[in-house]
Amino acid sequence: MQIDMSGRVVLVTGAARGIGRTIAQTFAREGASVVGLDLDPGALAELREEGLAETVLTCDITDPDAVRAAIATIEEQHGRLDVLVNNAGINAEGPLETFDPALWDRVFAVNVRGVLNTCQAVIPMMKRQQSGRIINAASFAAIIPSVEAAAYGASKAAVVQMTRVLASELGPWGITVNAYAPGMIPTAMNGFSDLDESAAATKLDQLSIRRWGLPEDVANLCLFLAGDLSGYITGALLDVSGGKFATQDPGAARRMP
Repeated sequence: MQIDMSGRVVLVTGAARGIGRTIAQTFAREGASVVGLDLDPGALAELREEGLAETVLTCDITDPDAVRAAIATIEEQHGRLDVLVNNAGINAEGPLETFDPALWDRVFAVNVRGVLNTCQAVIPMMKRQQSGRIINAASFAAIIPSVEAAAYGASKAAVVQMTRVLASELGPWGITVNAYAPGMIPTAMNGFSDLDESAAATKLDQLSIRRWGLPEDVANLCLFLAGDLSGYITGALLDVSGGKFATQDPGAARRMP
């Protein structure tokens, strides 16, 4: 089944590379008018040249004035905004005992305040339309955090709670708000592709579906959440982790006779 997004305007933050790029590509393939938002103007230009975004805007999502200006440009050029995918995010690791407070603030500025900024900027337009889809990137770290990754896990847990509150606050206007929790998808940020064979096997044994996740797995979920088929789903955190820790030892199933 194809999810037809023809005529819909979709904004993807952090669209220039990684999972965000795949999300933009997926929506473009289904006929959406994609707007790519990122800090990297060169990568954004490539995104447009390859036909993966109709409009690209260089913007720092931690700057509320810059975000409002970007949304005003979208309204001027497209007249509407149907879907916001808050994909942009950063990570920083280290033990809490010595974690740099400035780095903690930076993680929250991007991962939490950035989501708040974009949501606040698009909500008035979506309310006028009496419709909209807001889709926020959380993480499996919001469910089970990792040692030396408290800033990231806490920021993504904050995104989940923000998502739930927004879902109730915006429901009367026909706007749904959901979050997704990717698991182990090799990206430049997490280094999974650099693990040696033994370390990789240990990680993969945590999964019920024993393979690394693909950016397409996340993009397809976003596509579903953006479409008409998900109209009664809101305030949800959807796990797209291949069943990570669905049981205490998922690998046990593969050791059964």
